[in-house]
Amino acid sequence: MEPARQHPARRRLFTGAAALAASAALTPLAASAAAAPRNTPRTAAGYPTTHWTPASTSNYTAAQRPTEYPIEMVVVHVTQETFADTVRLFQDPAHAAAAHYVVRSADGYIAQCVRERDVAWHAGNWDYNTRSIGIEHEGWIDDASWFTDKMYQQSALLTAAVCDRFAIPRDRAHIIGHVEVPGADHTDPGTLWDWTRYMKLVKAAP
Repeated sequence: MEPARQHPARRRLFTGAAALAASAALTPLAASAAAAPRNTPRTAAGYPTTHWTPASTSNYTAAQRPTEYPIEMVVVHVTQETFADTVRLFQDPAHAAAAHYVVRSADGYIAQCVRERDVAWHAGNWDYNTRSIGIEHEGWIDDASWFTDKMYQQSALLTAAVCDRFAIPRDRAHIIGHVEVPGADHTDPGTLWDWTRYMKLVKAAP
């Protein structure tokens, strides 16, 4: 979905991620950890339908969470890119960043780009990366028209399912914005993101 008005020049996602990536030890995925076939819809108990759209293995750290690291929070992001460009960046091995999920504005379609057990480079803080699931939302922080009903609804279902799977409380202490990550130089999801509405949807989800 492209609003009619002109947007300011897009910035690259996750400024400073390259420095983080340099310090992260990369481990190739084992054959036993093979992904679901590309673009095949996947569902699990409580989860909305997601579509496997893998990021480059250069943009996250393979792990065995929650055995290696506890998963204790969800980090909410806004892409500052279109959905298609975000996926393309995550699949670019030179990008040095990716999130676990990307939610499309127009219809709430969810791409899963990194397995939950792996450490996605999304928060700009290694400790928070190891302990969180990152969810990107298509749009720009200065234009609330990108934050559609379907986006809020599908994202809330996803966040609620993640919380239930890992016994994360469904509250604002554990569901945070990128701006709340210590040391973050990002302001997303921004002041136009409706946290009151979003948390009501998360708490009401089955």
